[in-house]
Amino acid sequence: MQSTIVTVIEQLLERSNKSDIQVSLDSPIHGDGLGLDSLETAELSAILEDEFGTDPFGAGLMPETVAEIADYYIEGDGSNASVPA
Repeated sequence: MQSTIVTVIEQLLERSNKSDIQVSLDSPIHGDGLGLDSLETAELSAILEDEFGTDPFGAGLMPETVAEIADYYIEGDGSNASVPA
């Protein structure tokens, strides 16, 4: 699940011309980490919703790191989401 989340974020960054940013589980989503702005965060939310049927942002959570997004699916309300084939 974690590698799938990282891949989704890497693809988003590539489309946003930020492919030079290294993504890890410890990467902060905003600021000096991935540097996502509000529009890119909304796009990430939509992509996660499409991929997994739910997303932490839509559930009212505000994850700060990539790991917190992954944790949502592993431990939280998104635990019933399946990894796409």
